[in-house]
Amino acid sequence: MEYSAEDISPVKKKVVITTGPQEVEAAILGTVALYKTSVQLDGFRKGKAPASVIEQRFHDKIYEEARQDLINVHINDVMQKLGVTPLSGINVDAPQNFERGKEYVYSIEFETLPAVDLPPYEGLEVEQEKVAVDPKEVEDVLTHLRRERSQLVPVEGAGPAVDGQVVTLDFAAFAEDGTPVEGIKAENFDLALGEGQALEEFEALVKTVPYGQQGEGQIHFPDDFLAKDLAGKTVTMKVKVHAIKERKLPELDADFAKSLGKDSVDALRAAITESYTQSRARLSKSAAQKSLLDSMLKMVTFELPPSLVETQMRTLMGDMASRLERQGRSLQALGKSMEELRKELQPQAEELTRAEVLLLSIAKKEGLEVSETEVSTQLYRFALESGEDFKALREEYERSGMIFVLRDRLLADKAMDLVYERAKVTEVEPKPAPTAEPVADTPAEGQDAQA
Repeated sequence: MEYSAEDISPVKKKVVITTGPQEVEAAILGTVALYKTSVQLDGFRKGKAPASVIEQRFHDKIYEEARQDLINVHINDVMQKLGVTPLSGINVDAPQNFERGKEYVYSIEFETLPAVDLPPYEGLEVEQEKVAVDPKEVEDVLTHLRRERSQLVPVEGAGPAVDGQVVTLDFAAFAEDGTPVEGIKAENFDLALGEGQALEEFEALVKTVPYGQQGEGQIHFPDDFLAKDLAGKTVTMKVKVHAIKERKLPELDADFAKSLGKDSVDALRAAITESYTQSRARLSKSAAQKSLLDSMLKMVTFELPPSLVETQMRTLMGDMASRLERQGRSLQALGKSMEELRKELQPQAEELTRAEVLLLSIAKKEGLEVSETEVSTQLYRFALESGEDFKALREEYERSGMIFVLRDRLLADKAMDLVYERAKVTEVEPKPAPTAEPVADTPAEGQDAQA
């Protein structure tokens, strides 16, 4: 076998392979021999039919199998000699004229990683925030856990209710002409006041209505209201209060800690602190790694393999579809065509591809590898998270080719870890977290009937 390789582009190669007549002959004879041991012909005992009879009877199948087997052997051989790994499916342009006594010439095309002039990646300087946990954060978690296990008990007196209390009420919205507003209605709805569950005007109205009484008022929906048909409009809201309750939190004691699997309150606090610490350590390291990656990417330029960009695009689209599905929505609900969505995601897909190509190039230079055990371990994690059968999930990854994508991602992660381990990391005090505006649920968000 002889071959000649040429670069069609920085990320695509073409290889012309020439097979001599003797190798063609050997491939055909080898396939005939396999058939001879496995087929049964009338008039002959199994394995005793002459090779010439076998070849004549199964000519087309034998020659096609010999041709395909030879191509597969050649492809593996060529990849090893070139020292490259195809990034996508290999396009084989192979004629059918596979005959004894003649050479066989065909070509293959495939995408590869571009030749990247690697930037310096050892000893890079990066700042990483120290991990700190404010005791108040731990107490906030404890309060949240107690609230989750609280009981609602009726308050004394007729009210009206105040912030911190829970009101059970009926409500309905009406347009200016008195017709009901579709979707803004509920019965025996529990509303926790002062927690941003509803519009401020609605909560203010509820706070004027005593137990067992009815009330009404004008509610204006903001211009950026999620339900576009209500945005900027004013409705009349009618409410009736059935109950006013307050939360009775369990005592923060050993019994409470034991209900959460800890022997004492101190042990529970320690577990919460450790959970925060581990989570922030991962986030802090991830932020430092991204900073290192960004600094390296600024120093290099290279062409992107279209197949890798498309793989990233499919991943982004799939992630978006999954997020929307959890919200009970679909891609179609965004009101954008697939072309528009792809155009919006294209820069992100390209940036992710640039990062992957750079890291895979570093992995190649460093001789990093991903073992079969590491691939299986990651798939097992996926199976646990999704509740899928491990074997079925692996078969799906192999059938779809995603197993190669996963292997590359794991290899890129190894390269990123190597760069981080060799970097000069300076710990700095964490930046103050930005104060977030409280986000309130609205009638069109979450529950259909919430105001």
